[in-house]
Amino acid sequence: MSQLAANHEAFVHVRMIVGVVVGLGVGRLLTGLARFVQHPSRETIYPVHLGWALFVLLGIAHFWWFEYRLSAAPVWSFQLYLFLIFYACLLFLATTLLFPDKMDEYAGYRDYFMSRRAWFFGLLALIFIVDFADTSLKGGAYLDTLGPVYPYRNAGFILAFALGAFSSDRRLHAALVSLALAAQLSWIFWLYDVL
Repeated sequence: MSQLAANHEAFVHVRMIVGVVVGLGVGRLLTGLARFVQHPSRETIYPVHLGWALFVLLGIAHFWWFEYRLSAAPVWSFQLYLFLIFYACLLFLATTLLFPDKMDEYAGYRDYFMSRRAWFFGLLALIFIVDFADTSLKGGAYLDTLGPVYPYRNAGFILAFALGAFSSDRRLHAALVSLALAAQLSWIFWLYDVL
């Protein structure tokens, strides 16, 4: 078997395992969002929370799309495999922070989100830090395709998440999620219209 074929088979294997973890996250988000339809009087929508749920769903779709670039990895190691599972687990954890198993101790999603915002934004910041390492694994040619904006984009998100973690101002949170969604959508459509 040629080295290229072996690398492709390893990539398919890794992608299946990572897909299971990512699929759990998508399932968690969709189940959480469905609760708003299933129990409209019991589950009050908090627009900021809903916006972050959409941001994470978009982030998971984005992750799945750009991980395709790892199909060109010359060698697959167990460390790389663990790193990708770790990255996918961070995305899954973000979904669990948005839609907890129980809401009994909270007045609603606004109360819950504000009480867990430091954890949520800390996790988002970590995801964007890990993205730097993930990008470096794809090689210099891939980094070049992202352009000089990429490190500033990630750093900007990390700083914005730090601001969100420490502020309880509702207007700031509404502006933050609006800007984050707009920035993420424009980044995706600017770079990733085709594989």
